[in-house]
Amino acid sequence: MRKFLTLSFLAASLAAPAFAAQGLQINGTFIPQARIDSAVKQMTAQGQPDSPQLRQAARDRVVLTELLRQEAMKKGLDKSPDYRNELENLQSALLANLYVRDFMKSHPVNEADVRAEYDRMKVQMARKEYRARHILVPSQEEAAKVLEQLKKGARFEDLARQYSIDTGSKANGGDLGFVDPAQLVPEFSGAMTKLAKGQITQTPVKSQFGWHIIQLTDTREADFPALDAVRAQLEQQIQGQRFDAYIAKLKAQAKVQ
Repeated sequence: MRKFLTLSFLAASLAAPAFAAQGLQINGTFIPQARIDSAVKQMTAQGQPDSPQLRQAARDRVVLTELLRQEAMKKGLDKSPDYRNELENLQSALLANLYVRDFMKSHPVNEADVRAEYDRMKVQMARKEYRARHILVPSQEEAAKVLEQLKKGARFEDLARQYSIDTGSKANGGDLGFVDPAQLVPEFSGAMTKLAKGQITQTPVKSQFGWHIIQLTDTREADFPALDAVRAQLEQQIQGQRFDAYIAKLKAQAKVQ
């Protein structure tokens, strides 16, 4: 991208002068203000904030490019094969870039397109979050003892505070809060997602951390971002998909030998 922007700028510098009210005289050659404005636009497009310093840098850039152009002309480099090859490549790249911009402009994304894509993604990415408690112990025997106490009516939270070796949750009675199952080790998430609300695993669950006794306390649908928060991303995605499809069609129809 940086190389292309540089080529684009050089192309603007080499274009025939279009006289304007403001501009520069460099060794007798008039440089229109539009060329400096174009340099400013390219620099701000790269994320640099517009400022007097940036505009001075753009002006300096135009001056330097013109000085180098004049020196190249003195040496006859405009008649060299390298120049002609570079010019052909630059013209091809510029025309291709202009066509991409024209395609995007002539294929706008409307509100119905955005909403349809948003609804599709919302269904595709819908997921459930689970809230669970657990008691983590180092051995199967200890897990069996904890389960026995639960069956006798002991409170899950009290046993978690007493026996769990998970220091991150034991003080909260083993509560893990709402979590995405994908964030948990598969042994734990597989057992947790099979439980009904309030249900406790009847056998200990082994993972790399030890032995778990799990209680599911709640479930909810995971939040999905509002349409306005992802609108720009969706518009770019839809335009990209359309352009990719068009490129695929062009390639399929092209005769490349």
